[in-house]
Amino acid sequence: MRVSSEKLIAALREQLAHYEYKLEVEEVGSVMEGGDGIARVDGLAGVMSQELVEFPGGIMGIAFNVEEEGVGCILLGPDEEIQEGDKVRSTGRIAETKVGEAVFGRVITPLAEPLDGGPPLVTEHTRPLEVKAPGVTERQPVCEPLYTGLKAIDAMTPIGRGQRELIIGDRQIGKTALAIDTIINQRDSDVRCIYVAIGQKLSSVRRIATILEQHGAMEYTCIVAACASDPAAVLYIAPYAGCTIGEHECENGRHALVIYDDLSKHARAYRELSLLLRRPPGREAFPGDIFNLHSRLLERACKLSEERGSGSLTALPIVETQEGDYSAYIPTNVISITDGQIYLEPELFHQGIRPAINVGLSVSRVGGAAQPKMMRQVSGRLRTDLAAYREYEAFTRFASELDERTRQIIGHGERMVEVLKQKQYAPMPIVEQTIAIYAGTRGHWDDVQADQIGESEPKLIEFIRQQHPEIIQKLESTEEVDDETAEQLAAAIEQFKST
Repeated sequence: MRVSSEKLIAALREQLAHYEYKLEVEEVGSVMEGGDGIARVDGLAGVMSQELVEFPGGIMGIAFNVEEEGVGCILLGPDEEIQEGDKVRSTGRIAETKVGEAVFGRVITPLAEPLDGGPPLVTEHTRPLEVKAPGVTERQPVCEPLYTGLKAIDAMTPIGRGQRELIIGDRQIGKTALAIDTIINQRDSDVRCIYVAIGQKLSSVRRIATILEQHGAMEYTCIVAACASDPAAVLYIAPYAGCTIGEHECENGRHALVIYDDLSKHARAYRELSLLLRRPPGREAFPGDIFNLHSRLLERACKLSEERGSGSLTALPIVETQEGDYSAYIPTNVISITDGQIYLEPELFHQGIRPAINVGLSVSRVGGAAQPKMMRQVSGRLRTDLAAYREYEAFTRFASELDERTRQIIGHGERMVEVLKQKQYAPMPIVEQTIAIYAGTRGHWDDVQADQIGESEPKLIEFIRQQHPEIIQKLESTEEVDDETAEQLAAAIEQFKST
């Protein structure tokens, strides 16, 4: 088959007419040394801090130390295949993750890769892992409540939307359970939840996902998992990824709750990376900027101003203590950053008091401004009653005879402890909490055996819902216990006791 010269020339001219000259500049470096989750790279003179770099085999890293003599990178994948002399390419992209509707209902890695066996995430929205926190003029005071569904918290250490409330205590005493209860309680609210699992076993993460699915909470929850088997760099970026997902909701006028479980493992992962990259160690071998590590994370939680959409990002960081030592380095750092703490005590936990909240050491510095009036009215004496009970209880260990007043205080305190007990994965609406605490603080349970309160309380609430629905309706509409409502409530409780 012959092709005429005219056709060939015409085809060449057409190709040349559509030819575009493109110059692609690619910055390439080489590995000087690698291993233990880090790599030192030479030749990336224009690399940015926190920029993603690509190693052979598609392994990604983040430029962590940018120095004159080279770049220290943390690896987000296995380091066995990385050899000295391997080529490293800069991507020009700051470390980022996917955000938006697609991430909710899923279990993902910090870089938005699925861990639940589902399809890859499809979304057009991505955000950098680290951004500057909103300034003072872009915020407004905490003014909306975020209900946990737990009587002991909503009554005495309330949390507001945009607050940062620390959950602190030893291992295996209910810190994660408290956080999961809070997520489950957002079923009927407009709050999206992000649970960040740092350094946990994959089986534990799957168990949490199963619990949330069983209670219908997974559809509005995203689990960001950096498992114990992952490199330290993945554990380091995990809370920032979770915060970024919540921040996207906040800046679009919605409300988000992010839980960091836990920041003790996060700090240890950061210490490991810093020591491998030869940053100078300080107290407990942590680098000098360990305070900044958590402050730049938690400062991003806020309630935005009306001009910026009035969205909110609430943070519940979790910190694990050793033998109850809450004055250690990391716990004191996070306590000083947050707006209060909920301290869980091992002794109370082993006594069967669940949640095992130490009333004396737990405090909410701003959530009281968002607490509904009805809860303030019924729980005003709660903290002092419990403090008096603890004081007299210690005194009774040395006294053989007690006067009538002391017996009344101890008996009332025992019943208030029973009122504040709550089963796991069973959060209560705020109106039901108000009724339960009203019955306790006003002495309606004082003539009832303490061990009977746990089974009597749900029956009381069901009795009022069926026989006196007007009380429930009034509390829901006014959020206030006025004199008339208090009389009706007291009469209904006594009527229930008589039956």
